[in-house]
Amino acid sequence: MIEDRVAGAPISWGVCEVPGWGHQLAPARVLAEMRALGLAATEFGPDGFLPSSPAERAALLDGHGLRPVGGFAPVVLHDPDRDPLPEVRRILSGFGLERSNQRLTLVLAAVHGLDGYDARPALGAAGWAALLGNLDRIGAVAAEAGVRAVLHPHVGTMVARSDEVRRVLDGSSIPLCLDTGHLLIGGTDPAGLAAHAPGRIAHVHLKDVDAGLAEAVRKGATSYTEAVRAGVYRPLGAGDVDIAGIVGSLEGAGYDGWYVLEQDVVLDAEPAPDAGPITDVRACVDFLAGLAA
Repeated sequence: MIEDRVAGAPISWGVCEVPGWGHQLAPARVLAEMRALGLAATEFGPDGFLPSSPAERAALLDGHGLRPVGGFAPVVLHDPDRDPLPEVRRILSGFGLERSNQRLTLVLAAVHGLDGYDARPALGAAGWAALLGNLDRIGAVAAEAGVRAVLHPHVGTMVARSDEVRRVLDGSSIPLCLDTGHLLIGGTDPAGLAAHAPGRIAHVHLKDVDAGLAEAVRKGATSYTEAVRAGVYRPLGAGDVDIAGIVGSLEGAGYDGWYVLEQDVVLDAEPAPDAGPITDVRACVDFLAGLAA
């Protein structure tokens, strides 16, 4: 059932790896609110959010009745002189694989090496060759550890636009994280991708999107961070993404992975109890429950 495969993500509570992103909520509040909403699992969030010790991390998640999904891994993949495997192995070592009976997912983002997602350098032929080769190398290393690696096309990274997504699909074997928001902002129709390439999708981040703000980011009229503050991400069913169609396409093709509720938000202060991000995530949970009914 879909509801058994709906997970949370700390970024929906404003917890982000970008310096200066906004007020960062404590794990106790975030995890308690996830469980109160009936979410089955969570991604780990950025370094430092959960305990670095796999044993302590597992105990904390167990205490909130949450299973681990895996985690987001921003890694430089395009530099021919920089081997990403040591960093990937460090990240995998923190997954606590020896303690987990779940198959976890390494959600790669091909970052440029600077802070934030508001600008990025151009990528030439040598960079593309390194990126594509590293994706397959990382996929193999992760598989040896029992982890599934996916690439997350992401605004402000080296794989964001629709032509770049296609280049990854054509030039590597790695599956994708279908992030409905980042794909739309980058110019890819997420519903079309779900319908026509479901076999390359192994993980899903569900966001609904204000298409007007997404276009403003795509055209450079506003930065990604400004758009997030302005509410580019909407509760599921309240924006311009065909969430129901995407879920229908994936389920019809036999998708059995996680649907992670991810609505990037920026918080200016600690919300009042039962207010703030939990309100929008609750609306997302209710929307998905309606699809399953």
